Amino acid sequence: MGAPIRIAALQMRSGTQPEANLLALEKLVAEAARLGAVYVLSPEVTVAFAENSEGLARVAGPFENNAAIAQVSRMAGDYRVSLHLGSLAVALEDGRFANRSVLFGPDGAIAATYDKIHLFDATLDGLRDYRESATYRGGDTAVVVPVAGFTLGMSICYDVRFPALYNALANAGAQVLAVPAAFTVPTGQAHWETLLRARAIETGSYVIAAAQGGMHENGRATYGHSMVIDPWGEIVAEIDGDEPGVLLASIDLDRVTDARRRVPALDNARPFSLSVKQESPI
Repeated sequence: MGAPIRIAALQMRSGTQPEANLLALEKLVAEAARLGAVYVLSPEVTVAFAENSEGLARVAGPFENNAAIAQVSRMAGDYRVSLHLGSLAVALEDGRFANRSVLFGPDGAIAATYDKIHLFDATLDGLRDYRESATYRGGDTAVVVPVAGFTLGMSICYDVRFPALYNALANAGAQVLAVPAAFTVPTGQAHWETLLRARAIETGSYVIAAAQGGMHENGRATYGHSMVIDPWGEIVAEIDGDEPGVLLASIDLDRVTDARRRVPALDNARPFSLSVKQESPI
């Protein structure tokens, strides 16, 4: 049996200004490191939770020579943790942004990046159309990377509604699935726990979900309830509410092996064709 690995999810209430958010992040990272975490995940939009695309343009810079990324890199090195910045907005050449996760090693070097693949474009009854793709450009590459003694699959928020992504991550060797998020309160109450537990059960993986929580400067309210779920779908740690804080858990990779042996869904999956039967015309 391998030794348990200490991981931490940070719950935040990010505002619109990067400086204040980075100060809040460092306090939580320091606490997680003090508690023995070797891998630390922050939520989606950690660096700035802007009120609109104009506000985002004022605070988001390109990836190269990015001041926020440099600060988080320094934190990872100072506290000797693998620090996973859940996401920040990165300015792109076409005027849009990437919603990008950045994983730093304990030496502060960037180990991996991931751009959120699935964007929320919807027509909501009684409300204006919501087009995340008008502001963000979706990524097209899933990412699996070794970190802190385990293999990590990266994702962001709305991705959690697309099980094929997590199946691909697990089949590529991911033992832990990261879900940094900023779920709204209504969808969080209805779906957050169910979706996270489903992704863990389907893949026989740990899921670590770091959430934004509470009422933000931009007028948005987010659900919180950061949690860690084991490969059998059991919640092993949770922040019961929307207050900022550090969620610590120990993971045992033998439980991943055991869950996948007991329910070998990844191995048993088969390709198939689809036949749609239409009613014969009268």
